[in-house]
Amino acid sequence: MLLLAAALATTVLAPEHALLAPTANMARRPPRYVGLSVRLPPITKGPPTPKIYGPLSSARPLVMIDPGHGGHDPGARHGASGTTEKDVTLAVALAMRDELLKTGRIRVALTREDDQFLALEERYGLARDMGAALFISIHADASDEAGAHGATVYTLSDVASDEEAGRLAARENRANILNGIDLSGRSSAVSSILIDLTQRETMATSVRFAELLHRETQAQLPFRAPWHRSASLVVLRAPDIPSVLFETGYISNDSEAKRLSSAEERRKIAQGLARAITIFTATLGQPGAPAGAR
Repeated sequence: MLLLAAALATTVLAPEHALLAPTANMARRPPRYVGLSVRLPPITKGPPTPKIYGPLSSARPLVMIDPGHGGHDPGARHGASGTTEKDVTLAVALAMRDELLKTGRIRVALTREDDQFLALEERYGLARDMGAALFISIHADASDEAGAHGATVYTLSDVASDEEAGRLAARENRANILNGIDLSGRSSAVSSILIDLTQRETMATSVRFAELLHRETQAQLPFRAPWHRSASLVVLRAPDIPSVLFETGYISNDSEAKRLSSAEERRKIAQGLARAITIFTATLGQPGAPAGAR
């Protein structure tokens, strides 16, 4: 029986025998109840709905850009300069938004526009809630190898394409665990790691976009070999939205950290990404458009 509810605690009545070992005296007297104070977890709200930039018509495709990390999760860091991945990814995402808006044909939203933390499921959940046609998660890699360099495009798969992809997936997926977050039970859409047929079609479309991304940005960016990898990345698990994770380079590499810290270099990267996105979204809704594209 509920007596009192507060923001963080509530008091309930419970039979005495439910809390104490039964005795002979208890059996001979009327039942008594004792108050029990139970602390409840705070009620949490999901992230706010992002602002949509660009054309007002909902018929125009919406692209969701996801700047990786944020808030108390800085991601990778360049040792000498202190440049953090969360700052680089946001700067690249904002440059992408600006270049896409110049086309006048694509609507754009960002999962975050400031220094805030979002769980991985919340990131692609926003894309699904808003009906995005494409989801791009921006990151900057790191390695203990001094010579590691180059961009990489990741798509979703059941198993990692190689050891490096597996290590990256483990590192990125660990973000939720390290921040004490588990949203796995909140949505039936992500209750299982098994990938259904719809998602497999979406995965194929994601690979097609990855190829466009590579083609349109390789003049501005050196790519790691192989440039395309796949892994079971939580942030890419939207079953109905083509999704990629784009590692723009190695922030642990001095020259690449310098390039990613340059507004002009970020603009060049964003221009290549905008070209790939424009080509991809132009096919949406046309006969023969790939399955999974909306």
